[in-house]
Amino acid sequence: MRREEAADVAGSVALGALVAFALLALIARGHGGAPLFGDEDLLDWSVGHRPPAAVAVARAVTDTGTGWVPFVLAALAGLTMGRTPRRRALALAACLACLAAGQAVRYGLMSLVARPRPAVGDWATHASGWSFPSGHTSTSAITAGLLALAILVRAPRGRAALLAVVLTWGVLVGLTRVYLGVHWFSDVLGGWLFAVGWLGLCVFAAARTGPRTGSAPSEPVPPPPPPGP
Repeated sequence: MRREEAADVAGSVALGALVAFALLALIARGHGGAPLFGDEDLLDWSVGHRPPAAVAVARAVTDTGTGWVPFVLAALAGLTMGRTPRRRALALAACLACLAAGQAVRYGLMSLVARPRPAVGDWATHASGWSFPSGHTSTSAITAGLLALAILVRAPRGRAALLAVVLTWGVLVGLTRVYLGVHWFSDVLGGWLFAVGWLGLCVFAAARTGPRTGSAPSEPVPPPPPPGP
């Protein structure tokens, strides 16, 4: 895919995801933070299906969605994208900036919406701050997106399996937030929408402003002169 085409696709995806996120945020705030359709049912199911082993696994998965793990994975994505030392350094900086800036913007949106979490009595792990959008969800989804882009850029053998693993991890981190009772599902959905929109914006910006590759087209070669008499 050409750079201009990639920018157009990324921009369209970003616009659609961010519009959907804004609508969901307005609905969540408009309801005063109350659970939306299906939120209570999913939380009630989660609370009623928590054997100790499943809770331990869910906690282990959810812990990978914050802290140093996403930044290490984002750095790995950047190092994988570049084919030369200079391009690796640029891609590394871009991936880390995408993740860090996304976290900062998401934190500001959480404070703006100011949605309360589910009741503390339903929690099976520690949580802090407001609820919408889910921080673990958006962080892991942005990271999974960066890894997926790296896999697509390098196109290694078995990339379909690698993509499945990476994207499944990104989804599972979000679902554990509901299973452990610290988020409504609409918080997780908001985290996914924000991540897709933010990643789309970053790809759009990179495609529009990044260094160009390849050489300029060469001048046409004149035909040879006709043979002499």
